This record gives sequence, C-alpha cells and structure tokens, in this order.
Amino acid sequence: MSNRIAFQGELGAYGHEACQKAAPEMIPLPCRTFEDTIEAVKSGAADRAMLPVENTTYGRVADIHRLLPESGLRIIGEAFVRVRISLMALPGQRIDDIKRVRAHLVLLPQARTFLEALDIAVEPAADSAGAAADIAKDKAMGEGALASAIAADIHGLEILAHDIEDHGHNTTRFLLMAREPDLTRRAETMLTTFIFEVRNIPAALYKAMGGFATNGVNMTKLESYMVGGAFTATQFYADIEGHPDDPAVARALEELDYFTNKLEILGVYPADSGRFNR
Repeated sequence: MSNRIAFQGELGAYGHEACQKAAPEMIPLPCRTFEDTIEAVKSGAADRAMLPVENTTYGRVADIHRLLPESGLRIIGEAFVRVRISLMALPGQRIDDIKRVRAHLVLLPQARTFLEALDIAVEPAADSAGAAADIAKDKAMGEGALASAIAADIHGLEILAHDIEDHGHNTTRFLLMAREPDLTRRAETMLTTFIFEVRNIPAALYKAMGGFATNGVNMTKLESYMVGGAFTATQFYADIEGHPDDPAVARALEELDYFTNKLEILGVYPADSGRFNR
C-alpha cells in the first residue's frame, strides 16, 4: 500500500485540510485536476482520494457528479471542512496595495461582498493554494490570493484579512473514495449514495420516490443532471440515511429498481459528525 491520499490542488488547499481531518495518518498527494486525483487511486499511486461535492454557499461542485459514476471508485467516507477564507500577499503589503486577487473559481463567489467593498479585481485560478504558491514564486506585488491560513504558512505569505467569506456557515462537503467499497462498517447514522435513471413512463420519478416515503427512509439529497448530451436522458444522484441491509432501505431500493433503467450504489459509509454539528 502507498498510504497516500490524493486531492486536487497544492498543499494548503481545502482538500488538504479534508485529508488531514479524515485520514491524518496518510501522506497527502497533491494533484492538478479532479481527473488526476481519481487516476492516482486507479493507478495505485494513492490508496484514497478526497473529492469536494458541494459547498453551502456555492452549491454543487461542477463536474463531480459526472466524474463519480465514471471513476470506478467507491465512497467510503465523508468530511466537512469549514471554509475560512484568508486574503494573503507578499510580506510587507497592506490591503490598500492589493488590486487583484487569485483563487479557484468556486472560492471567488464565496467572498464576493468583501472583494466588491474594496473594489478588488478577481482572476480565476486552477487552485487557490496554487495561486498562493504562484504569488510567492513570482514575487507578485499588488496581488493577493484567497486561500486557507495553512496555504499562507506553507508558502510564506502574510495574511491581510481573516474569515472574509460572506457566510459564517461556509462549509464544503468532501467524499473519501477508494478502489473497493466497504459495506462492513456500522455507525449510528449510515449513508448510502447511489445514482439512477428512471424508466420513460408517466410519473416514473414520483413512483420511484414513493418507496422511500412509505418505508420511512430519509433522503437527504436528490439532484438531477443530463447524461450523454441528451435532454431526455436524465440521471439522478441521491443520498439516503441507512444501510442497504436495513430492511426498510432494502424495500425502498427494491421498489426504486422496478422503475429504473439503471441503479448503481456508489458507496455506503458512516455520516461525519460535521453533518450534525454545523
């Protein structure tokens, strides 16, 4: 085993924080893209991958719901990271000196109020921690990065403002992925994540969801998105509370399967305490 956990971004990224929280005993492996993160596990360069799926301010992380089913990996855990955004720059600069900031496209809208109040221009970057690294490397005066305090420490930058996110609840949910599923674990609250496509019959989705209601299964997430570029081909991503071996969940999934062309379980895993403590 490599004992490595892959994440998208540079050291100091929020994905790095999620890795430290969920698997502090593992060695973090920075990757350039989400696809590279997944491939690191598939190739054996890493044993685990940490991928963001949604943020309480920004919403769904683009492409992740498409990548997860195609990845061949399975979800074995989740982690919630409170996203505290810091404005950082080269030592010796003041906020008034900063005319432009760089950060990941997902992060920029999460600090919109702060940036607009100071009339600071924004530049999307592939990774927020990577933007901090670039500023340090390029000795870029008049420029700042939005990233975690860990990134400032790693790359030798000075924090000019802490906690500039628009909302105090700003949190990102990450999924811990592995090559093989783990259906053996049990916790007070288990989660099951799956994707499905309903059959092309009237009220198919309504009927498919009925089994969860009648069996008392709590569905915490349901999202739809197109597949294959066709407006008529819709795939759904869902999270429910419970384990497939639970009688109520088993009945609900059996009923769902009757109304679907495709049903695939992506993971069964314990709920993270951050789900209830936010």
